[in-house]
Amino acid sequence: MIKNPVLWTTWVLTIGCILIAPYIKPNWILSLIVILFSITLFLIPGTKYASISIITISILYGISWLPLFIFTSTIAIVVIGEGAYRTMKGSPYAYFSYVIAATASSFLVMIYLHHIVPLITLLGVIVAVMLKSALTNRIDVLMVEGLGVAMTMYFFDELNYQVDLTLLLIAVLIAFTFGYTANKLHVADLSGLFSGALIGIILIVFADVRWFFIMLTFFILGSACTKYHYDFKLKLGAAQEHGGVRGYFNVFANGLVASSAAILFGITHYPMFIALFLGSVATATADTVAGEIGMMSPTPYLITTWKPVPPGTNGGISAIGEIAGFGACTVILVVAFALNVCSVSMMIIGIVAGFLGTNIDSLIGATIENRGYIGNAGTNLLATLFGGLFASVFFIKAL
Repeated sequence: MIKNPVLWTTWVLTIGCILIAPYIKPNWILSLIVILFSITLFLIPGTKYASISIITISILYGISWLPLFIFTSTIAIVVIGEGAYRTMKGSPYAYFSYVIAATASSFLVMIYLHHIVPLITLLGVIVAVMLKSALTNRIDVLMVEGLGVAMTMYFFDELNYQVDLTLLLIAVLIAFTFGYTANKLHVADLSGLFSGALIGIILIVFADVRWFFIMLTFFILGSACTKYHYDFKLKLGAAQEHGGVRGYFNVFANGLVASSAAILFGITHYPMFIALFLGSVATATADTVAGEIGMMSPTPYLITTWKPVPPGTNGGISAIGEIAGFGACTVILVVAFALNVCSVSMMIIGIVAGFLGTNIDSLIGATIENRGYIGNAGTNLLATLFGGLFASVFFIKAL
């Protein structure tokens, strides 16, 4: 039983706004109504940033930058989902209630407006709960949620990509099973669960389930190598934080280029984007495995000076790490070839791209990262981008 009168009032006003939205023209009139309501909401403790988010989204709708569907769905997801979360706060089912409430409300909006785009709606919900879990201790989390959901839904709505509902349901089932298992095995936190599920759905829907299995191979190899002799790495002070549990930063740093390649492939069906995907995943795998296994070497050397450095130093490489990295990217490309995702020539190019990519990662780590310009996530993102671009460019030249 929900006893919070403010929550009830907010829900009622939100639902009322959504119901009347299609009938109020021009857009700026409804926008002004919502802004006035949000100004009142701004005065309620704990809702300051939520109101800022809604005001911003309302302005974008009022000037016709956001479609009605995106505007109403975003409000439904954030307000209804947040309300459900707060009623269960402190419970292990809080995020589950957020997902259920946000999904139900946004799907009802979709049906009410006769704009049937379940993929866009689901991606909006996943982004919302992912941001909620990742930024839960920040006071501006609701503002980031609202803007993140609106921009994500707007991007995918502009793509106008059609997906079979059965395939979407299968993708959701597979991706969330993977994310939930990773969380239970303590290799991904909640933000890692949701961000991993998001990337998994994108890979399956825009490309193929085989792309997901290739990414899963990277995840298994990387997690196994991270856990390998973890106590020893911890004594060295070079182990992954939080017991090797991955969060959204790590997931996106290693998977953003790959998921972008899947989207581009789904839209264009150009083979070069397969190479972009494989080169980026091979780089991510080689870098993770080389770094984790290379820590076992007693004498790593800095890639820029070839001087000995302590294990775990950014930019440090070793013979055992290089061999492990080469083997890891070879495994990724052999799996891709076995799944009939790539040809022999693309497999060879991908292996080379992955091996070069992991050394570019070391080079960036020894220069830019060590000077504090970017963090480890930025280094990984740049390295996977290089590996992917190298593979795609050389694949085109090989045609």
